[in-house]
Amino acid sequence: MTFPGGTSVSRLSVYSGSACADGLEGGTPHLHTASTEAYVVVGGHGALLTLDLNGLRETRLSAGSTVWFTPGTIHRAVNHGDLEVVVVMQNAGLPEAGDAVMTFPPEIVSDPERYRAAATLPSGPPATALPSGPPATTLPAVPGLPAAGPPAVAPHDVEEAVARRRDLAVEGFLRLADSAARGDLGPLRRFYDSAVALVRPRVADWRAIWEDTVARETRHTAAILDALEQGDGAHLSRSALMESPPERRWGMCGHLRAHDVTHPIVRTPEQD
Repeated sequence: MTFPGGTSVSRLSVYSGSACADGLEGGTPHLHTASTEAYVVVGGHGALLTLDLNGLRETRLSAGSTVWFTPGTIHRAVNHGDLEVVVVMQNAGLPEAGDAVMTFPPEIVSDPERYRAAATLPSGPPATALPSGPPATTLPAVPGLPAAGPPAVAPHDVEEAVARRRDLAVEGFLRLADSAARGDLGPLRRFYDSAVALVRPRVADWRAIWEDTVARETRHTAAILDALEQGDGAHLSRSALMESPPERRWGMCGHLRAHDVTHPIVRTPEQD
């Protein structure tokens, strides 16, 4: 059984402490090609900058704010002070498989090899203990690039790589936003085309993930409704409690406490 609605959930602490070229602190601008994303703000304050064919928009965020955005919405989380968000992602497994594309400049996004080089963070076991920070792993995957297992890396090396990646994506984002503000949507449309080209080789794998999670659970619900309509409640006797412990990771928007909801722990009385 997947997480409710075939979604995934994580706790996000939006990056802070290092300003971009425009003076703002926050995450790496990107879009999702197949999945809707939701922010439920649980602490702090900030803003969500979004860019689509309707132009650039700023949405203020504070505790209680709940916003969501569909595939194709370029989004950039901005931290004005201790911004903490619960992120709900549609299609659990697809974002982790690389359905996001960052807004690097066009000469990079249009070249799969250059995109991979710019997007990939050092990965592997941390070289030193991280008592309060996330481990040196990367989430989500880079489109077209299998997960790697290089030697241990120092946390500061990953942190520097995260900042470089973010700054490069902000550069591309600002160019797209400037063109849109002048009424020229051509660069944004070309970015969409490049994003599709980057992820297209992965779609068959994504479909298999989706069939085994979201589609399967949808069919399961349909079967339950059929059974209930016939007065059959046998599924109620198969109820279960599941749990997925948090895992600290480097995300695009900030430090993540992610949960592997596709492989939950099924709790039993013996475990209590």
